[in-house]
Amino acid sequence: MTIKSKKSDSLPRSDLGRNEIRFAFFGTSRIAVFVLDALKEAGLIPDLIITPPDKAKGRGLAVQTSAVKGWALANKIEVLQPEHLDLAFSKLLTTDYRLQTADVCIVVDYGKILPGTVLGAPQRGFLNVHPSLLPRLRGPSPIRSGILNDEKETGVSIILVDEEMDHGSIVAQKRIVVSSWPPHIEELEEALMREGGKLLAQILPQWVKGEIDSHEQNHDIATYSTKIGKEDGLLNLSDDAYKNLLKIRAYEGWPGTYAFFKRASKRIRVGILDAHIENDPSTPLGASVLVIDRVKPEGKREMSYAEFLRSGARQV
Repeated sequence: MTIKSKKSDSLPRSDLGRNEIRFAFFGTSRIAVFVLDALKEAGLIPDLIITPPDKAKGRGLAVQTSAVKGWALANKIEVLQPEHLDLAFSKLLTTDYRLQTADVCIVVDYGKILPGTVLGAPQRGFLNVHPSLLPRLRGPSPIRSGILNDEKETGVSIILVDEEMDHGSIVAQKRIVVSSWPPHIEELEEALMREGGKLLAQILPQWVKGEIDSHEQNHDIATYSTKIGKEDGLLNLSDDAYKNLLKIRAYEGWPGTYAFFKRASKRIRVGILDAHIENDPSTPLGASVLVIDRVKPEGKREMSYAEFLRSGARQV
């Protein structure tokens, strides 16, 4: 497939060094920071960072900045925080000298769809680090859905962004072996995004010089991750043990998993924080059972499951 991004009229920059690549970075969360760290380690520093506006959160409505903004400030890089990617912002980007002279832009977990007027600004388009082996697991939750679906074959993809979600042509991919499955979500996020950042740093000079091409995804075999809501975290502790462990690991942090217990006549909602699988020797075939390790009863502190049961609570 031919590259859809705008091409320069000048000759290829064959003498381009890593520290001469000009790029802007669009991102938001901690997983994007892993990519920024990998790029920095390779001597690739963005000229400009675009991230969402600061937001007031929590009971005290304290203003919180994105993890990517924190990284930008620590590295003394200018930050833009548009509320909307509207026509005015598109015009700003296409007239800003940092975008006019940019070789490429990188987008990682930015959270907004980029319009065509923005995508066409840099000479070599927008590249995205996506934490799955596309076309598998397009959409909003590829890492969590990968654990939930028990997809042990995982990896990262670098794609050329187009106006559809995770639809662009593939520039590079890398399979990643996970030694202990199912992993904790934060461990898998870090492993995938650090390796994605290293892969991006490796191919970026070749991409900017036009030495590598992209190829179209096989859209006929695409699969999609799901949008996860708070209600998805409810566990039925009578379900298959391994299925429940996948859910606990996939939903760690947010939305979290929970189950209901009773103490006397009171119904208690209890967050299930961690668990593991053991074989039960009391059953004829040594069936697998879910062993809960850590819990957090609603309104209480985190504690071991054994301590919680000593309070007289029992599964509903």
